Amino acid sequence: MNEEMRLQKYMALCGVASRRACEEIILNGRVSVNGKIVDKLGVKVTDGDEIMVDSKIIRISSKKIYIMVNKPAGIVTTMNDEQGRENVSSLYANEIRERIYPVGRLDMYSEGLLLMTNDGDLAYSLTHPKHVIDKTYLVTIKGHISELELKKLRSGVVIDGKKTSEAQVKEVGGDSTSTILEFVIHEGRNRQIRKMLEALDKKVVRLQRVKIGNLTLGHIPEGRWRHLTPSEIKYLNSIG
Repeated sequence: MNEEMRLQKYMALCGVASRRACEEIILNGRVSVNGKIVDKLGVKVTDGDEIMVDSKIIRISSKKIYIMVNKPAGIVTTMNDEQGRENVSSLYANEIRERIYPVGRLDMYSEGLLLMTNDGDLAYSLTHPKHVIDKTYLVTIKGHISELELKKLRSGVVIDGKKTSEAQVKEVGGDSTSTILEFVIHEGRNRQIRKMLEALDKKVVRLQRVKIGNLTLGHIPEGRWRHLTPSEIKYLNSIG
């Protein structure tokens, strides 16, 4: 690669992080180009430049990695966590040497399907707001929920001063003390489902993502992962 590209895109193609996360890394002064710290956006580089992140040289890998992880609750998806908490890289560190990063996020206490890759262009397109990709979650809440409350969730709830988009929400199980709901949403707002339920005074006991588009978590054990199939990769490129 000899053509010029923006530094954050180059970093994403190297598997450092998503393009947006790379912008934050640059602004935090953690990147140098040819020995000089870069802390502003807009810099362009080529593969001939020496680019370092946290004092380590990065290079674009010719080998593209695409995996699906069943993330357990209690670990973070942030690859460089300031608090030093365990992150998802611990789940595959002994088996994958390339630098890969999450496509989107699950909060620390949520679990389930997480896509990871070092394909920066695909990750960027899949997380861009212009693409509407349904994501399906199973959410266990304490107690029960009325049909009126379900209608409110479906039509949209105001969180952080802005109403959420319409969602598909239905009751799919539960017992005398809890209810299991299936949510299908396409927005990616921070802790969105938790906040929607908090607005109705509902306490979330468990939140698991089970599907992204047509890709399903299936029977991957908690804390394990698998490579995506060629047809799954083709599908992601078709919607990204």
